[in-house]
Amino acid sequence: MSMVFTTFTTAWGPMGAVAEDGELIRTVLPHYQRDDLKALLAFEHQGAVDDESGFGGLIERCRAYFNGQSASFDDLPCRLPSEKAFGGKVLRACREIPFGETMSYSQLAREIGREDAARAVAGALGKNAIPLVIPCHRVTYADGTAGGFSAEGGVALKQRMLGMEASSR
Repeated sequence: MSMVFTTFTTAWGPMGAVAEDGELIRTVLPHYQRDDLKALLAFEHQGAVDDESGFGGLIERCRAYFNGQSASFDDLPCRLPSEKAFGGKVLRACREIPFGETMSYSQLAREIGREDAARAVAGALGKNAIPLVIPCHRVTYADGTAGGFSAEGGVALKQRMLGMEASSR
């Protein structure tokens, strides 16, 4: 297995990503200083090599996104739980939410055929290791308020991302 990581700048600050065998396994949204982020990724992914070449169009798309442009990550290979697992179903359905649109936790639960599982959907999204590519920030409470966000930067970052997307439509 070959694992690589990279850090790169965006208009909102440094981001990071980790891939293994050509599949994205982690993204880190803007929150850290670049040197701190590089050290964190190297520590958490022992043996990973710092090599930006393993990230295809991810870097350019992230930069476009944080410059307020619609960016699609649909074709990037990601390592997700099995399609049969609840978490895999949630993440795959979430990945289909388009730029500038939102869906409530209960709507996403209905989307996967589990209308009684809104809280479980929220729990599965809280474990999303690939935020932005799997756009869990687009899932909100039923009343349209942000809800939770476990990515670095928390709910304030989620609200900022949703606001940017709404104004860019």
